[in-house]
Amino acid sequence: MRNSLLLMAVAVAALVVAVQTIARRDAPDVVADMILLGGDIYTLESGQPRAQAVAVRDGRIVAVGDERAVARQRGRSTAVVELGGAFVVPGFIDSHTHFDYAGQLLLGVNLLDVADAASLAERVAGARDRLPPDAWILGGDWGAYEEWAMGSTGREAAATQAERFKPHRAMIDSLTPETPVLLSRWDQSEYLANGVALARAGITRATPDPPGGTVERDPETGETTGILTGAAVDLVRRVVPPRSFEQRLLEAKVALQRLAENGVTGIHDITRAEQLQVFQYLRDRGELTVRVYARPTLGNWWHQAALGIRSGFGDEYLKIGGLKGFVDGIMGNSSARFREPYDHQPDNRGIWRTMVLEPPGMADLIRAADSVGLIPQVHAIGDLAVDTLLDWFEWAVERNGPGERRFRVIHAQVVEEDDFARFGELGIVAEVQPYHAIDDMRWMEERIGHERCRGAYAFRSLLENGAVLSFGSDWPGTNASWYPAKPLLGIYAAVTRQTLDGQPPEGWFPEQRLDVETAIRAYTVNNAFAAAEEDSKGSIRAGKLADFTILDRNLLEIDPAEIKDVRVLATLVGGRVVYASSELPDLHERLDEAALAQ
Repeated sequence: MRNSLLLMAVAVAALVVAVQTIARRDAPDVVADMILLGGDIYTLESGQPRAQAVAVRDGRIVAVGDERAVARQRGRSTAVVELGGAFVVPGFIDSHTHFDYAGQLLLGVNLLDVADAASLAERVAGARDRLPPDAWILGGDWGAYEEWAMGSTGREAAATQAERFKPHRAMIDSLTPETPVLLSRWDQSEYLANGVALARAGITRATPDPPGGTVERDPETGETTGILTGAAVDLVRRVVPPRSFEQRLLEAKVALQRLAENGVTGIHDITRAEQLQVFQYLRDRGELTVRVYARPTLGNWWHQAALGIRSGFGDEYLKIGGLKGFVDGIMGNSSARFREPYDHQPDNRGIWRTMVLEPPGMADLIRAADSVGLIPQVHAIGDLAVDTLLDWFEWAVERNGPGERRFRVIHAQVVEEDDFARFGELGIVAEVQPYHAIDDMRWMEERIGHERCRGAYAFRSLLENGAVLSFGSDWPGTNASWYPAKPLLGIYAAVTRQTLDGQPPEGWFPEQRLDVETAIRAYTVNNAFAAAEEDSKGSIRAGKLADFTILDRNLLEIDPAEIKDVRVLATLVGGRVVYASSELPDLHERLDEAALAQ
């Protein structure tokens, strides 16, 4: 009897071991939170460029490959999403944003394309309804498209100046009886204050013009029109309170929504201290839906160095990046610095910015920041500005010795022929904005001539000479245009070099066009490299962050002219659905279910 019981116990133990062995054999090593199946996945990994499925756990990719292989990661709690052949790319990273200003325009008032009373009233009323109580309606930059849409210069610009839209407080006073308003013209030559703002500033018909400014009055009634210039604007500015944290938070949320809708999972942002506080607040609450590489100002490098903060300090959602500097002005107002004068302004070669002119000077700022492990990333647009900045980068390398560097020339808008090779020699990242090319080309040749324009937005020349191309939007753009944070438009611009209506037919300087794969890399892999984040971002590979942009068409297979019309179906950051298109309710529902399952 005892032997029989012993044999039975041995048999049961053996059965248990066998069952456990089979269970371990059939169970995945890692059970995924989510699996995306049936996709056309473009990984940007040379060893496995295409895939059908990807599995995600704890915000990271755990498997990429064919459906059968990835399905092994499936467990009872895994959310499975059938993509139906949708095109999946690594999450787009925008290498140049002004997030806080974009949020102000989105929540507040955007007047860039306003040039008539009805549109002005409509936009101001909308801002009044969106902003929190007691907020001022500020900025807006009216009249930009009026002057720049056709690229007019010289005599035509003079005519436009004489006939340009002239706002009056009467156009908005009845709409804003309790809301103070101070609007700006795009070039800051004029401002419009409503009755509430004028009253708070103590400005009446009897207020004299301050030195260096004017309070415009109606020539017949003597009443103030609301138009202020020069020092008169300061009379109102001094009573404008700082934007509340509540307002800045609302601005951030609408800006985050816009980024998600456009498939953007990461930004390299020109971030002020106030905005950094908002980002931290959102991150701490799990509400930051884009990864932020924040860039303080180069002129204050020593504050950061004194605290022991180096580039890359932070976490996967919010970190301190490089330091933003400025060499020259911009093309929009002809202040970019050139070796030769502008064609339309023979006495003007552009300007040097304060960081160049005031001690210690840009060269020493670059050298000093580099010497303590901080990364200068510097704005240079005109050909002389770019050439001079390359000299300063080279000098910093000579002084500080060899090391890991990812210096950036931001914009690199017009480059002289003999400077292209220097980008490769110095290992420079060219942080460029392809949408600028198709917007500015309408008037660039009027300003600097056809020959100098051969080096303008010369993406292929930069690439072939060894520069790392880093694409961004400059969202919301210069003070003369609104540039959407939409990588698909940037890819379209880089590949076609045509306006959105397809002009010119062969593209502007077509020899500078890029292929689609290169343009996609410039918004993904290259931007990860530019931020020293290539080990965690930029491609779809096991171990990397699960950031994906899902599109309705394969960018590599369609006519390049169609790229601008491709739709973002969904955006995932860390495997979390931050946007799903309402135009495709089935996919929207499946992704929502997947998000809830996590």
